Amino acid sequence: MPVYQATVSAPVNIACIKYWGKRDTKLILPTNSSLSVTLDQDHLRSTTTSRADPSFEKDRLWLNGKEEVIAHGGRMATCISELKRLRREVEENNAAEPKLSAFAVHISSLNNFPTAAGLASSASGFAALVASLAALYQLPASPSTLSLIARQGSGSACRSLFGGYVAWQEGTAPDGSDSLAVEVAPREHWPSLHALICVVSDDKKGTSSTSGMQRTVETSPLLQHRIKHVVPERMRIISDAIRARDFDTFARVTMQDSNQFHAVALDTDPPIFYMNDVSRTIIAIITEYNRVSVAAGGKLKAAYTYDAGPNAVIYAPEENLKEIVELIVNYFPQPAPFKDPFGLFGSAGVGEGKLVEGFNAAVAKKFPVGSVKNLIHTRVGDGPRKLDDAEALLGPDGQPKSLA
Repeated sequence: MPVYQATVSAPVNIACIKYWGKRDTKLILPTNSSLSVTLDQDHLRSTTTSRADPSFEKDRLWLNGKEEVIAHGGRMATCISELKRLRREVEENNAAEPKLSAFAVHISSLNNFPTAAGLASSASGFAALVASLAALYQLPASPSTLSLIARQGSGSACRSLFGGYVAWQEGTAPDGSDSLAVEVAPREHWPSLHALICVVSDDKKGTSSTSGMQRTVETSPLLQHRIKHVVPERMRIISDAIRARDFDTFARVTMQDSNQFHAVALDTDPPIFYMNDVSRTIIAIITEYNRVSVAAGGKLKAAYTYDAGPNAVIYAPEENLKEIVELIVNYFPQPAPFKDPFGLFGSAGVGEGKLVEGFNAAVAKKFPVGSVKNLIHTRVGDGPRKLDDAEALLGPDGQPKSLA
């Protein structure tokens, strides 16, 4: 009997214009549009294998080797049932197609980075789930169509169905049919944008994004101003900046929106604090780095952004990354040598870091080793990738392969 199986990897995305707040919690319809950069799967990804088989007794899912409950009516179950529905349409239109929609599925998913650490693991995870089932079922669906389903698993997952620069349009339809992801520009349009992720904490967040944003919707007057007056204009400006490869404008809007997102969290009652002293120090360092550039007649050279957590993502043109890494390492000595996937430092390595000329060292104090646990250097990347059977996460028996 044939094996019906597909393995797909999907990327992390980090928003420049933040999604924060739902107008419909079941369908995950956002209060505002958002925009993100997809990061390279060579460094950060979720990989998912899906298999359909008549011998399987029920749908089952394993995440990083541990079985998870697929709760009836929950987000996972919703995504699976929606994809089975689309498969049934394929089967109804072609009687020769095997009736995969009637089979239970086994799904195994693996993240190569910490889950629930503010690195958008749910986004890449649900995108990989949806993309792998769509590949298994051979669905004739566009990434935007699939994004409608991924959105119901995790809102930001809809953006991980594209590479490059991606907008999630809030939409207006009550059924969510126009709340989907679209490509602003492919990776190839502006491939020189890089990112440095500063992992400040890989602990689970004290206030989850889901509960945090609902509290904000219910209690923050600032959020209402943001939705009505701020985000629409920022979406237009940053989309134009991406198309023009205008990093100065991209950086300014990205930092402004990160700041306002955390102001909205602070405006929530009771307030929500996602950043910590390390997070705020990184802001001071990047602000000073940009001040030096502008004072010398240049433009902004880096942009920080923070999601719902303390980890910093620093966007910059590739040519600035060496200086940025040296600055961060100067203030945050690393517990292990910096992994240098792009060969910025050659055989010498980054050493103890250093400041750029004219930089005011007093803007921050040096922190103990391990205050920033890890630095991940990556860049803008592509959308979901179909992988071959050698990379499958399920064994011949339909159970997860050993992670050892």
